[in-house]
Amino acid sequence: MTAPQPYNKEDMKRRMRGAVDTLKHEFAGLRTGRASPALLDPVSVDAYGQPMHINQLGTISTPEPRMLTVQVWDKGLVKAVDKAIRDAGLGLNPQMDGQLLRIPIPSLNEERRKELTKLAAKYAEAARVAVRNVRRDGMEHLKKLEHDHAMGKDEHHKLSEELQKLTDEFIKEIDAALHAKDQEIMQV
Repeated sequence: MTAPQPYNKEDMKRRMRGAVDTLKHEFAGLRTGRASPALLDPVSVDAYGQPMHINQLGTISTPEPRMLTVQVWDKGLVKAVDKAIRDAGLGLNPQMDGQLLRIPIPSLNEERRKELTKLAAKYAEAARVAVRNVRRDGMEHLKKLEHDHAMGKDEHHKLSEELQKLTDEFIKEIDAALHAKDQEIMQV
């Protein structure tokens, strides 16, 4: 029988950080009325016989606060990129200018802003659940270590409290990110 793995606080921290980083990436893709290249992250284009991200087919830039441009490298893919953006459900209508696509970012109405805050809350809740799952895994591991006599009750109690504090810190960071995103969505 192999000895149980020792408790690794850094691994717990890394996994919780991953949940928060994923949330921040998802928030970057939420449209707030301001142009952001991350807005086009979910768009994939059928190119060269396979789905590809737009940033693999051209240069995305923000020349103005409410305008995105995509400089498509291959002239033959301009129409495919244009179609992919239109069909992505982002409410964007690119305008072709040779190999350059100009994408004006329309302002958000009140109803759309409320939908976006609900979506942001959903992303935040998924991140909280991910952090809590890491905590649950850590707690189960600590119980197993104590049960297998690899650690005492006092050490188990101390490490459980540390893990709970770590969880609380990451949940607080998620809540702060959600609050900031809500403010950004509603103020535009």
